[in-house]
Amino acid sequence: MTAPRFTVACDGPAAAGKGTICRAVAAHFGFAHLDTGLLYRAVGAKTLSGMTPIEAAETLTAQDLTADGLRSAAVAEAASRAASLPQVRAALLAFQHEFAAQPGGAILDGRDIGTVICPGADVKLFITASAKVRAERRLQELLAEGADTDFATVLADVTARDKRDSERAVAPMRAAADAVLIDTSCLGIDQAVQAAIDAIAGKLA
Repeated sequence: MTAPRFTVACDGPAAAGKGTICRAVAAHFGFAHLDTGLLYRAVGAKTLSGMTPIEAAETLTAQDLTADGLRSAAVAEAASRAASLPQVRAALLAFQHEFAAQPGGAILDGRDIGTVICPGADVKLFITASAKVRAERRLQELLAEGADTDFATVLADVTARDKRDSERAVAPMRAAADAVLIDTSCLGIDQAVQAAIDAIAGKLA
């Protein structure tokens, strides 16, 4: 069951489980899903190839969102830096607004969806977890991809990114005042997904 237009905004720090939860929620309700982080990762990837962040954002295409290597640590770092630039965020705003307003319902996840991109969203979620838990999750992902790294390095990266994302002058990461907080530090994925589904189902009803 979906509403003709129903928007869910999902925010939170890296490796908290936003993507996994949002994909499951989208499948459950039949919503379209946009990982807005992919927009910034695609911009970051293009900057690593020599483009300026603004040029990369202004020339972004749907194909760029499926490029190889968007989940790498280097791209994540470049994406976080690009996301702090007002011109980059402005260039990507219209795409996100259009996606959020589509018929059938949409869920968008990122850092500033509920506070900046879709402040009027029907439901706002803030997915979080402790830095240590998130670093361990990210470490396992990187090791599975063959990366040569360790927990201390990944924890430092996670902490630095949290600081940069939450303290940037433009659209800092924070929970909207009316967001439903879901801390996944001690939750299994099924429990976390169910908490999100329950929050959304109440509004749909």
